Amino acid sequence: MIVHNKNVRKIYDDKNRWKMKRLGISVVGCMMIISCAGQRPANIGIHNGRLADCPSKPNCVSSQAADEDHAVAPLRYQGEKVAAFKRLKKIVESSERSTIVAESENYLHIECKSAIMGFVDDVEFYFPKEKVIHVRSASRLGYFDLGVNRKRVEQIRKLFAAELDDVQE
Repeated sequence: MIVHNKNVRKIYDDKNRWKMKRLGISVVGCMMIISCAGQRPANIGIHNGRLADCPSKPNCVSSQAADEDHAVAPLRYQGEKVAAFKRLKKIVESSERSTIVAESENYLHIECKSAIMGFVDDVEFYFPKEKVIHVRSASRLGYFDLGVNRKRVEQIRKLFAAELDDVQE
C-alpha cells in the first residue's frame, strides 16, 4: 500500500526549488565574473601620432592627457629605441596577469587582469621619434579604478628606471 503524504511532497518540492534557485544564482554569478573582461575598445592604438584620449571617467591615465586628473608623465630613456623597447617588454612580460596582445616597432598593447574579479585594463605604450614612451592605462569597465591604473604606470616607471640602473652598472 502506497501512502501519499502532501506534507512530504511539499518538503520535497521546496528542497528542489531551493536547489534550482542556488543553481540559477551560481550561473548568473559565473556569467558576471566572466563578463568582467569586457570588450576590447575600438579606439585602441595610435591615431594621428597619439594614443586615444581618456574618457571623462576617473579610471584612465595618459601621458598625452591635457587635464591634471588623467595626466601622468611619459617614460623617458636614453640610447636606442630598440633597447628601450626590449627593456619595457621584458618588464611587462614578467608582470603577473599581463598579456601582450599587439606589438609593432613603436607600439605595445597589454591587457592586465585583476586578481580577484578578472577585470581587464588596457595598457598601451607608444614610442614616437623623441626619446619618450607615451603611456595610456585605462579600465574597460566601471567608473572608478581606485588609482590602480596610475599605480601600475608608476610601478612600470620604477621598474624601467631600475632596469636601466642594472644595465649601467
